[in-house]
Amino acid sequence: MTFTSVEFVVFLGLLLGALALVRGEGMRRNLLLAASYFFYAWYDWRSCFLLLGVGLLGFWVAQGIERAPDRRAKRPWLLLGVGANLGALAFFKYTGFLLASLQPLFRVAGLEAPRPEILLPVGISFYTFQSISYLSDVYRGVLPAHRGCRDYLLFAAFFPQLLAGPIVRGGQFLPQLESEHPLRVGHLRAGTERFLRGLTKKLLLADTLAVWVGPVFAHPAAYAPLTCWLAVLAYAGQIYYDFSGYTDMAIGVARMAGIEYPENFRHPYASRSIAEFWQRWHITLSTWLRDYLFLPLAYAVSRRIREDRPLGIRAETWAYCGATLLTMLLGGLWHGASWTFVAWGALHGMALAVQRLVRELRGRRAQGRYGRAGRLASWALTFLFLLLSWVIFRAPDFPSAWAMLRRLVSFDSGGIRWFYVQGLVVLGAGLASHLWSLRHGDRSPALDLRHPLAWPALALLLVVLALFAPAGVGPFIYVRF
Repeated sequence: MTFTSVEFVVFLGLLLGALALVRGEGMRRNLLLAASYFFYAWYDWRSCFLLLGVGLLGFWVAQGIERAPDRRAKRPWLLLGVGANLGALAFFKYTGFLLASLQPLFRVAGLEAPRPEILLPVGISFYTFQSISYLSDVYRGVLPAHRGCRDYLLFAAFFPQLLAGPIVRGGQFLPQLESEHPLRVGHLRAGTERFLRGLTKKLLLADTLAVWVGPVFAHPAAYAPLTCWLAVLAYAGQIYYDFSGYTDMAIGVARMAGIEYPENFRHPYASRSIAEFWQRWHITLSTWLRDYLFLPLAYAVSRRIREDRPLGIRAETWAYCGATLLTMLLGGLWHGASWTFVAWGALHGMALAVQRLVRELRGRRAQGRYGRAGRLASWALTFLFLLLSWVIFRAPDFPSAWAMLRRLVSFDSGGIRWFYVQGLVVLGAGLASHLWSLRHGDRSPALDLRHPLAWPALALLLVVLALFAPAGVGPFIYVRF
């Protein structure tokens, strides 16, 4: 039951109708919790036991952390909670990857590597990270342990962000439960507007671009270099509109129920550096990695580095580079159990480290003195790096990635096949909407249901989706992570 399915529209309509009929905040939250587990069970009811276990464990461990008299006594509780979440994530997501990577060693020993069939629970990468951030915040005293088990289970399993984020922290969600959330017309209108924006991104842009991406990435040698470049551009658009479309729909659905979610994207392809890109792309993940992985690593590394480093670079900078590289390696692995994701993360980690080293060597005073040409060049180089790194992200293995990269730099006299000119039209439409949003902001009146022309525009949008959206709806890309 995806956000783009008829089943979900029926489910959401029934849920909103029931929320409007029930009286009392307690009943509304019971209904939201039951609906969340029903939504998750639609994919596989067996995974609900793991989701419930992670929720109950997080609630219990947080109480233990808060009751402990000092930091030393709190640490075993934290290690238990974080270890259990990471253990579940590692077992379900990486057991097959680890055994496949050890296959050569098994062959040398004359053994056959086991190949267990382990069900990957949908959204496990997101709700385990959500639980870890909550326990870490309670341990550090940033957030008090929540006293209501039902409300905490709702935080752990609330269905809009459950499958693919955004990664919502306890400090962003739980304080909102201190007040009542009856259905309000303003919330329904704002949520519907945001949901429709995400639906348009997914159906009209992401799924349409996917039509050109798949065949070219599957057989890059069969296409001209210009066609391959178009496919790479199309994939950059596809993954952005697919993921940001899901986020918009999740934010919209939560808003209908009166819950505010954090923003997850801020025009990432307008970035002029890789560091800026990660401030704009999947913001809830990048800030999670910064706060719960990078900063502790950087602190631990800096304590072990002497000040007399070569090249006049400070210990803090070396700590930054080492912690950044390790963080991005693990961030790449978080995206999927494949060495291509690790390589993608390593590329971004090295780019961030090099950027920091250059900044250190040049001095901070030299920063920000570029003219318009310099800013354009910075954007072009950053965007080119992102395109090439997306090739590795998209490819199923290294030979496929190498075949696509080799085709991109080949000199073939062939041009763009006429069929793929349609892809340019879709990319142009996506770029136009992106520029409009940059100019007018995310709260632009492009889809304001209070405007008298909004409803005819909505009807026209539905007609366009019916006529031009590809047959069938593809799965959201980040759901499989």
